[in-house]
Order: sequence, then C-alpha cells, then structure tokens
Amino acid sequence: MKIVTRNLTKEDYQDLKATMIEAYRGIGGQYWHEDKIDILLEKFPEGQLCVEVDGKVVACALAIVVKYDKYGDEHTYQEITGNYSFRTHDPKGDVLYGIEVFVHPGYRDLRLGRRLYDARKEVCERLNLRSIVAGGRIPNYNTYSNELTPKEYIEKVKRREIYDSTLTFQLANDFHVRKVLKSYLPGDTESKEYATLLEWNNIYFQPDKNRTNPSDSIIRIGVVQWQMRLFNNVQAFYDQVEFFVDAVSSYKADFILFPEFFNMPLLAEFNYMPEPQAIRQLATYTEEVRKKMQEFAISYNVNIVGGSMPLMDGGQLYNAAYLYRRDGTFEEYRKTHITPNEVKHYGMVGGDEVHVFDTDCGKIGIAICYDVEFPELSRILGKQGMEILFVPFLTDTQNGYMRVRNCAQARAIENECYVAISGCVGNLPGVENMDIHYAQSAVFTPSDFQFPTNAIKSEATPNTEMMLIADVDLVQLKELHEHGSVQTMKDRRTDLYDVTMKKSRRKPKVVINRTEEA
Repeated sequence: MKIVTRNLTKEDYQDLKATMIEAYRGIGGQYWHEDKIDILLEKFPEGQLCVEVDGKVVACALAIVVKYDKYGDEHTYQEITGNYSFRTHDPKGDVLYGIEVFVHPGYRDLRLGRRLYDARKEVCERLNLRSIVAGGRIPNYNTYSNELTPKEYIEKVKRREIYDSTLTFQLANDFHVRKVLKSYLPGDTESKEYATLLEWNNIYFQPDKNRTNPSDSIIRIGVVQWQMRLFNNVQAFYDQVEFFVDAVSSYKADFILFPEFFNMPLLAEFNYMPEPQAIRQLATYTEEVRKKMQEFAISYNVNIVGGSMPLMDGGQLYNAAYLYRRDGTFEEYRKTHITPNEVKHYGMVGGDEVHVFDTDCGKIGIAICYDVEFPELSRILGKQGMEILFVPFLTDTQNGYMRVRNCAQARAIENECYVAISGCVGNLPGVENMDIHYAQSAVFTPSDFQFPTNAIKSEATPNTEMMLIADVDLVQLKELHEHGSVQTMKDRRTDLYDVTMKKSRRKPKVVINRTEEA
C-alpha cells in the first residue's frame, strides 16, 4: 500500500466524485460538481488537499481563506461559500475556512482524516493565518435529538459519554467548539441541520507579518524503552507494541524507535530447542510482525524504526531492522557487525549494505547495537547526508550499555547529527541467553552552543519501561555545519585519509504492499 498526502488536481475529479458519493451515501450521496472544484483549484490551489492510496484519491479536504469579521459567528454554509461560488475567498483574509472533509468508507480505518487535518494546519501556519474555522456536522445527533438539546449533546460528546464520528474526531484534533449553528446545512437530517462552529488556533500566528512555517525543521522523535516480559500469545505482543505506537503518535511524533530483538519474548515458545534452532523458529514470525508494524505505521501516521528481529534468507541467519514509513513503504537494514555472542549462540552472519534511508523528515541511518561501536559505518552514513542515526540496542550489563552509549554520543559529534538509542530493560526468565537487560535510552546531539551543554537532548530513567519524546531541529545541524565552533565534517583531512565502501549498494529494498481491497 502506498499513501501520499498532496494537493488536489483537476485530473483527480472522477476519483473525488466517486469517493464523495460513498462518503455521503447516508444523506443522499451528495457530491461537488466538477465546475465547483475547478473554481477552488483556480482560486486557492494550495488549500485543496487529498490523500492518494495506491494511485487513487480516497480522501479530500477543501478550504478557502476569508476575512472572518465580514461573516462573524452567525453564518450559514451557503453564506460563507458565497452560494457555492467561492467568491468569498480572499487571499488577504485571516482565517482558513474548511468547507469540506471526507474519506471513503472503505479506507476509514487508515485514519486518513488526521493526515488531512495535519496538512491543513501546515497550510494555515505557512500562510500565517490566525486560525482554521469550520462548520462541523454532528451526524449522530438524530439518535438523541428527542432527549438532548444540541448543546447537551455536544457536552456529552466532549465527556466521551456519546461517540459522534465527526465531532469526536475534530475534538481529538485540537479543535474547540465556539458555538452551535442552526440551519447551517439544509438537508442534513442526520444532524437535524445543526452544526458546530469549530476553531483551531495557530499559535505561530503573527499579525501583519509574512512568515514561513516555523515548525518545518522540527522533528519529533519517540523512543521506546521496552520491558522484556513473557506474552501469552502473539496478539498480546502486538497489543503492547500498538500501545506504544498509539501513545507516541498521540504526541504527533514523526518517528518511533523500538529496540534490538524486541520480539525475543516470543522465543519462550521454543525454549525446549537448542538455541540455534529456537531462534530460527522465531524467525518464522518475522514476516508476520513486519506486516503488522507496517500497518501500525500507516494507521497511526508515524514512521517506525526497528525493532530488530532474526531473519532467515538463503539459509543464513541475519539480525534485521526495518524502517516502516507512514506512506506505506518499508526498507530493511541488516546488522553489519555481529557480536561474538550472536555468532556463538545463534550462528548469525552480518549484512553487507550500508546506506541512508530517505524519509519525509530527512535522511536517516540505522545502526544496530554493536554497529555503533564502529565509527567507519556511521561516517559513511554521514557522508551520505544522514541527519538522524537510530540505534536499536540490547545489552545485558551496564558496561555493555556504556559502550553503546559512549560510542553513540561520539557518532553524534563526529557526524554532526542526532542519535537516538532504544534498549530493552528487565528480565526474561526461562529464555536462554536472554536473562537480564540493562538500558537507559536517550537522544544525543552534537556539542556546540545551540545544543544542550552535555549534548544530551533527553534520556530515560535507567531500567524502567517508558517512552521518551524529544524534538530535534534539523536547521541547527545546517548552522553547525556552516558556522560551528568546530566543523568535523568539513575539516576532515581527505587528502590524507578517507573512509570508503568496498561494495556498491544493490537495488534499494523499497517495498509497497498492496491490499486486495486497494
């Protein structure tokens, strides 16, 4: 499955029409005629957004800009749209007015509406508009209209005593209700023609000043410090993973990092076998877990890195981590440097591809545990433009952890990048070679004036299951590279020495899963 959020075009109309008919089948299958969409695209192309799944538009958000004081809070849908002519659009206005959001019913489990809302907020910030305002349907109100006033109904939805598919979603996306509108959308029998007047405030708004989106360079990273525990079944393992993905995504994180070998609790099922056979049995779960993680990345709109898992390929056993992009694609990285323990107990071999991964938040690298102790590997990634290095690790003792930590901090300084490390904590009795674990997950920075004095952006409590949320600024890396007190990447003596790859990279493993429905 391939998911893309982008601006709508005239060529998308047939998909848009079919999607809207399905979305509004409950109220007669209404849809915008093509000439109306053409007008919106001519007047305000950057405000017309859509989500494409496998080349098909299945969700859409339409908007105009208005001078809100001209209309005030007492307006109807017909008035704010200029009787659907959109002549009310004013490029010099102060409010982004949302006139439409809909998602094809067959794709609503992918949470595409949130992508549209996030994209619309970015438009609002980029254009330095005061807020987003919209009239929202309350389609479940007809069920309660005989016993509740619209105000009482809205209050119960706020308290989660009643679920309304539209209002509940809007409240969860930081909109607040300014007031109740009557006769807002004639013919909306589900809402009894009532609507909520909703607003989202742009905290970056500056009156009488043109400015670009200040948050474009800020990347939010979520790091999971994973508690090793026995699970009754695979579903219980998935539930624990989803708990963290859900929690981190609720903070609008761009990435979530899981540790090395985070699925090792499932090894308990095979503990009666010798270790080499047991871990190869565990590897039979890897494809299933990978697909589940890919689903989480799509559903929660977050890029997932890790955790690593055993992988069988061509009769060889690898330690593989994955990048699951929120657009539905994924790529694989195989641990390059295998520890003596992994060779002795499991017979693992190392991968032979070193490269950065492109994401919607810049270029990233992955180094699994022992890999980070080899500076040449990260230097190659640094030369390829890596901005964030993700290090899933698993260490049993504190001295093993300190090797990973100290080397990770060195990699951040050497390569002028951020480094996030994520490890496992706790005990796993009854699983051979997985008895104890020690970790203190963290996000490290380079060391210069614009960064924390100890070069630690954030760190977890040692040996405690928790998640860590940290914001990093990619612009600061550019400033460091050009104007830093020291410039480690620029000042390398490449006339004297260099680090190079001896093997060229094979074709990138970018994979798109396509569902039968799509």
